[in-house]
Amino acid sequence: QVQLVESGGGLVQPGGSLRLSCAASLSPFSIFAMGWYRQAPGKVRELVATITTGGNTNYLDSVKGRFTISRDNAKNTVYLQMNSLKPEDTAVYLCYVLKGATQKYWGQGTQVTVSS
Repeated sequence: QVQLVESGGGLVQPGGSLRLSCAASLSPFSIFAMGWYRQAPGKVRELVATITTGGNTNYLDSVKGRFTISRDNAKNTVYLQMNSLKPEDTAVYLCYVLKGATQKYWGQGTQVTVSS
């Protein structure tokens, strides 16, 4: 059984910050990677950030220097710290977990809206 519970989304002004959390209800030994996708209305889904069990990270070019992905092994949770937010960051953010090396699981999604 795998369940991903997301939190931290909301409404923020341009230039503000949000921190997204995603808690996974599975053994940390089975997790290969965790990360975040986002999808805005009328846009394709894009990979925002990912982190592997070895600590390797990767970011979408447009968020580099503004977003930071991290994990807490004790809480089996992945985070996305989002700073200097722009209206273009508005989207539904979706947490994912790669179990083993091939099985992918998704969170329910959390809305991030950047507007004044």
